[in-house]
Amino acid sequence: MLAAMLRRLIRRGRTSPGGSADGVPDPTLPPLVSVVVPVYDVAAYLPDCLASIARQPLADHEVIVVDDGSPDDCALIVEEAARRDPRIRLHRQTNRGLGAARNTGVALARGEFLAFADSDDVLPPDAWGPMLTSLRRSGADFAVGRAERDDGNRRWTTPLMERNHREALQGVDVRAVPLVLADVFAWNKLFRRSFWNRAEVVFPEGTRYEDQPAMTRAFLHARSFDVLTETVYWWRVREDRSSITQKRHEIADLRDRTETKRISTALVHGYADAQVTHVFHAEVLPIDMWEYFRAVPGCHAEYWELLVELVRELWNPGTVPFEQTAVPPQQRLMGWFVAQDRRPDLERLLSWIDDNRPLPFDGDLLDHPWRSEADVPAFARGASR
Repeated sequence: MLAAMLRRLIRRGRTSPGGSADGVPDPTLPPLVSVVVPVYDVAAYLPDCLASIARQPLADHEVIVVDDGSPDDCALIVEEAARRDPRIRLHRQTNRGLGAARNTGVALARGEFLAFADSDDVLPPDAWGPMLTSLRRSGADFAVGRAERDDGNRRWTTPLMERNHREALQGVDVRAVPLVLADVFAWNKLFRRSFWNRAEVVFPEGTRYEDQPAMTRAFLHARSFDVLTETVYWWRVREDRSSITQKRHEIADLRDRTETKRISTALVHGYADAQVTHVFHAEVLPIDMWEYFRAVPGCHAEYWELLVELVRELWNPGTVPFEQTAVPPQQRLMGWFVAQDRRPDLERLLSWIDDNRPLPFDGDLLDHPWRSEADVPAFARGASR
């Protein structure tokens, strides 16, 4: 036991967050970082992902690739990569979904720190170094860095990601920065494995959008976490529109979104902090709803009924009515029409928006041109913006 501890100290002395003196981690010891990579039908993207991980200056890591019953050549790609790089480990299982694949990877991981990567994305040149440096200084439970979207031609930061990562923070909790609950992604974070186990973080299985409940639990249970300004992840926008987040029009997608929003909401309410709860309902929960509102024209009646149920359940006088959330005015109006079960009005509004780009809304919904087309008494002058 003592000999193993000494070997670890010697190795850690040679391996800095930015790289390794000899470039060869000791295979007899657990790695510093374990990165879990779930794989399903991504043969076109997987080589770039694995290559970006292999290029990380921190040599002391392992890659746990979980082949979730992929129907393509993903397993062959991983096996070939593992022959070149013994840090890569392949685990194959029948298809159970992304949440189950991640949970399997976590169970197999041996590292002191835990990271995630989606197999169709790419890591920047030094993804973990800034987070490790911050955690060693702060002693926090995990660190969260900036992510950038990547469409192959350019990279950019979404407005909310920009807001959450404008300032570097060390050792804060969710009460200090409740808007960070909107950072629902697993892959731009580095967790202490001891915290992950202690907080009993687990990804829901059998549903999409499993990140949000798991990350909500992590933020709420953390004694403290660090927020970084550095970019630690490049999030690919697929040209074939085959990713999970590009299927909002499907009923199954809306069902999964409903389930994960309900789980996350229950966690936040259990945290029992009024300001955190308010920010969650006003600024976090409604962020992606406009995509589901936009999918209404031509949707099945079941889709509409589920959407009405969801909006009424999560945004109401007991929480924050949708028209009082912090999303843009046209989105608040969409949500209000849904809550009022006024599908024809919503469809007319969406048609009007499409015909009048750029949108002329100035935030005063009482006076915008739609006011003459529909009765919208919920929107008085001076409403929340």
